[in-house]
This record gives sequence, structure tokens and C-alpha cells, in this order.
Amino acid sequence: LPGQILDQWFESEPLKATLATDAVIGAMASPHTPGSGYVLLHHVMGELEGRRGAWGYVAGGMGALSQAIARAAATQGVHIFAEKAVCHVLLGRDGRAQGVVLQDGTEVRSKLVLSNASPQITFLELTPQEQLPKDFVQRIRQVDTRSPVTKINVAVDQLPSFLAAPNGRDGRPLPHHQCSIHLNCEGTHLLHQAFTEAAHGHPSSRPMIELCIPSALDPGLAPRGCHVVSLFTQYTPAVLAGGQPWDEQARNAYADTVFDCIEAYAPGFKASVIGRDILTPPDLERIFGLPGGNIFHGGMSLDQLYFARPAPSYSGYRSPIPSLYLCGSGAHPGGGVMGAAGRNAARVALEDFRRL
Repeated sequence: LPGQILDQWFESEPLKATLATDAVIGAMASPHTPGSGYVLLHHVMGELEGRRGAWGYVAGGMGALSQAIARAAATQGVHIFAEKAVCHVLLGRDGRAQGVVLQDGTEVRSKLVLSNASPQITFLELTPQEQLPKDFVQRIRQVDTRSPVTKINVAVDQLPSFLAAPNGRDGRPLPHHQCSIHLNCEGTHLLHQAFTEAAHGHPSSRPMIELCIPSALDPGLAPRGCHVVSLFTQYTPAVLAGGQPWDEQARNAYADTVFDCIEAYAPGFKASVIGRDILTPPDLERIFGLPGGNIFHGGMSLDQLYFARPAPSYSGYRSPIPSLYLCGSGAHPGGGVMGAAGRNAARVALEDFRRL
């Protein structure tokens, strides 16, 4: 349990609760859920520019990272087709992957196919079911993809000023504006309470909020004096109690709850909002292909990690279809912007390619 780990090292309840958010980030779990302590360690096991456990902002926004990868690939002769949806994986008579078929009917032939789509999309939608072992398909169907995350992107016309550390007269970003700001984290009991509400189908009345202001470090993201605020919030159930839809009314009601919470910490925040974009779990699934809205392509629970990710006997990036590999967050070691799954999958695929 993360609570036990944190109790060994810290005394301050707000500090323990703030650190405990990394144990439940993206997971329909509470800090009291057995096994969630691994997720806490998962988020601090890496390093950035030589600093262990550090995280960073990508200059230009997260899309700039994708563009950097694309440019590096293009220098190696890679052809990139954007806005070209894949219809299915093309299989030869011998059952090997031979490329993909796009939705416009175009066939793209290749000796290897690597998918960084989720295991559910890769194997349940893009691969002919008769070519897969039934127990494998069953396992993929059973992967826990519950997600508590609603992401809210906000445009504001002034920097939030927090009661705990008010802004200076010049309105310039202070050090805390350039960090991840955690709200409603005064105690782990608050996180557990928020989880319990969502477990019963109700969006949290006092949600866990991680607030980042990327424009405080990267001014090019917003006009002078304005800022973009990224809110990573939970807990919101993918399916609301009573089968109620996540319609505009439900979306806005939850966002209003989040904004009311921020207002209590930073008076004037609501008046500064000039636009907002609300992405509930169903929206994250529809727009980004995340199963259940899960940012990790599947829960990072102990029964879905290591040799069991995405399924026992298939944790080494190869799949039941020869020449088809899984290289996204649904593969070992799981979610996070680190590229480990892709790098490992590429090495396995190259090894097989040399044999071919």
C-alpha cells in the first residue's frame, strides 16, 4: 500500500497525500487499494537529464515530442501518413502479418507490423479473430481498462493567484506556477472519499486535481498576459450511475465542481476563464482510442504488469500473429511518456527481421 510506504518516510499528511496521487494517477483505485504502491514507484523510477524521478514539460506542448520523433524518423527515410486510419492488419496465407489495409482501401505491404494502438484495438478490431487463440482473445477482453480521468484544458486571461502564495504586482510566474500544483490533497482520506464516490457511479464532489500551467515556462503557448492551464482530474466514472449519459450538462456540471474547488484556493480563477475543453473518459476513448479512456491502455495493477502485460506468454512484444508486434502502453512496462515499450519492441522486431 502506498500509505504504508509514505508513512515510513514522511510525517506531513498533505505531503503524503500529494505524493500518493502518483499511486492512483490514471487508475480507478484509492491510496488504500492493494498494489497501487507499485504505480507510485513507476512514476519515480525514471530520470530526466540525469535527475532521478524528475518530470518535465515539452517545449511547444506534448505534440512537439511527436513531431521530434517524426523528424528523426524522416531523416532515416521513414514515410509518415497522417490522418490515414488503418482498417485491418493484412495477413498472408501462412498467417503472418504482411502489412495493413487503410480505410480508403489502400494496401501498405511490409514484412513487419508494429502497433502502438491499445491491445484491444490491435487484437479485437484490427486483427481477424479466427487467427487468434481463443484464450488470448478472452484475456484481452478481460483487461481492466476502467479510467477515472477527466482532462480539462483551460484558457485564462491572467495567471492564477493562490491564497497560499499570492502573485506579485508584475503578474509574472512564480516558482510554484512552474510546477505541478495539487489541490484537494490535504489528506489521503480525501482521495479515498473521491474514489468511493466514483466507484458508485458519481463524479467526485471534491475531485483530486493536478493543475499545470505550461505557459508559465513556455510563453509561446499563449498570448502575452494570458495562460493555458491543464487540469488532470479524477475521479469520474466512465459510466454514470443509472446509465446516465456524459452529455453536455453532465460535463459542464463536473467542470463547474472542479472550477469551484480551484476558486477556493485561487479566488478570481473562474472570472479569468475565457475557454475550456472538457474530456471525460468516453471522450478520451472516442478521440484518442484509449480503451475506457484509460491513459495507460489498461490498468497498471500487479495482475496486468510484467509477464502478464498484455497477456501471459505475450509480454515480449511478439503476438500470436507472426510479424505483428505490440509497442504501445499496453505492452511491458506500461504507461508513461518514456518510450521504453517502443524501444524494446523495435529491438525484438529487428532481431526477427534479421532472421527473415
